Amino acid sequence: MSAPQILATGRCLPARVVTNEDLSRTVDTNDQWVFSRTGIHQRHFCTSETGLDLAVSAACQAMDRAGVTAADIGVCLVGTFTPDHASPSTACLLQRELGLGEDTLCFDLNAACAGFLYGLKTAHALLSDAPRPCALIVGAEVISRVMDHTDRNTCVLFGDGAGAAVVRQAEDRTWHTVFGSRGDPDSIRVQGPGPVPSAIHMDGKAVFRFAVEVVEQSICQLLKKEGLSSVNDLDLVVCHQANARIIDFVAKRLGAREGLFFKNMDRYGNTSAASIPIALDELTEAGVLRPGMRIVAVGFGGGLTWAGALLRW
Repeated sequence: MSAPQILATGRCLPARVVTNEDLSRTVDTNDQWVFSRTGIHQRHFCTSETGLDLAVSAACQAMDRAGVTAADIGVCLVGTFTPDHASPSTACLLQRELGLGEDTLCFDLNAACAGFLYGLKTAHALLSDAPRPCALIVGAEVISRVMDHTDRNTCVLFGDGAGAAVVRQAEDRTWHTVFGSRGDPDSIRVQGPGPVPSAIHMDGKAVFRFAVEVVEQSICQLLKKEGLSSVNDLDLVVCHQANARIIDFVAKRLGAREGLFFKNMDRYGNTSAASIPIALDELTEAGVLRPGMRIVAVGFGGGLTWAGALLRW
């Protein structure tokens, strides 16, 4: 048996910080209204930065910390639903910028907010026949470019950013995963190319119900696979950082101890595929994540898609 071992992480946020009070100048909202409903105080928006810029910076940080070079990377995946171009993929451009070998497996994948965990699963599978032992997985989003900035129900939720991880296969180690999809064109939708400008459309109540359902379900399935009886047997739970109320609701239903479920959406908002690697990087930088810790990560989002992983740090 083998499992993915995360060697190091990195993150990159655009320079521009946008607070709830900043948004109140263009839409009918305020900090109290937004924070009480979402747990978000601020987020980052790109100005001159591109998604590739964010991906390169996060990837370089992760590679430096892992002590690996381009000569060690055999797989390069980017999870995103907001690429700079429909083609070429962000992953291919990242390969060029990092000087990765031309035989590196490179492509983008779109599983929305579950994208990083889809990437982790995919990279693990590809490494068995990759030309080099390590994989680079990046979640990179510039969601501000596809938002309706006059819609207070959605423009307050999202932020831009990138998170990255360098991974290799660890032999004689197990991990557990759960994945799912539920074709739904209405709950969360971003208009594709055409005469209608791109914008996020979301049924907030439907998404909340979906998220609570699949996060709780995923955690319970992972606990069962690991032979654990309680979520409190875990060291940490890192959910996609969409909304504090979703995380708090699930934590209460599962009887989780205080602090088990990590939250950082107050500073970044919902960064989609970037949210879990950004969170892991913050936790690593703060010294919270230590070798041997048993953690669960759960992502959920448009598609509808969801994914969960239980792994040893």
